[in-house]
Amino acid sequence: MGHEGSAPSLDALVVAGAVAGVVLYVVAVVRSRQRGRPWPWLRVVSWFAGVAAAMISVAGPLAVASHGSFVAHMWAHLLVGMLAPLLLVLAAPISLALRALSVDSARQLSRVLRSRVLRVLSHPVTAACLNAGGLWLIYWTPLLGWMQSSSLVHVAVHAHLLLAGYLLTAAAIGVDPTPHRVPNLITGAALLATMASHSILAKTLYANPPDLYAVADVQAGAQLMYYAGSWIEAAIVALFCARWYREAGRHASRMPRGAAASQMR
Repeated sequence: MGHEGSAPSLDALVVAGAVAGVVLYVVAVVRSRQRGRPWPWLRVVSWFAGVAAAMISVAGPLAVASHGSFVAHMWAHLLVGMLAPLLLVLAAPISLALRALSVDSARQLSRVLRSRVLRVLSHPVTAACLNAGGLWLIYWTPLLGWMQSSSLVHVAVHAHLLLAGYLLTAAAIGVDPTPHRVPNLITGAALLATMASHSILAKTLYANPPDLYAVADVQAGAQLMYYAGSWIEAAIVALFCARWYREAGRHASRMPRGAAASQMR
């Protein structure tokens, strides 16, 4: 994965973490079904795919190739920072945990979700800053070079991208319950700002390639970031709009018929 002797052990640690994530999810699904609450198989598939996308970005051939190829580097970032978060959020792990845990444990989890720290971290503006800001730091500070020379930094940066992407996607899609509901206008603005930042960064990389890679390689990677990233962002925006539409429909259904009609005029 990197140029250090600890790379194989880090690879093993990443794979072990991925396996543990899959096993815990499957155990939670089994417990939910035993309690008479079946869990959709599409969510299970989404979790498996999300874990796999995150894992192969930091352990294996793609991770090794990313040290010499900017295109491979960008594929890894798209997987861990955009595709994996989307798939993991669609798997609704918090909802599953609340179903599978005991009453006392579920209450403890709910208290953690209502904590001030998570209130700040899960806010779409915070998530957008972590997501977009982290990418700019990678390419316009020595961090990119550190990632090439240190496996530990490589894994840490990808972990940040995964968590930041998860927080922003979760805020936008809203699959899992959250006690800190933010107005959709704020969430939408944060999502659009992040998309604009990604677009600007891709164009900046194309025009000013980092010295660590060949110019043509960086430009190809920047185009990959711009176009492939746009497709994943479009999927997130579509899911966000669908959620907003459903919420508006539920709100209208609870209103008196006359009031709803007057608001539609």
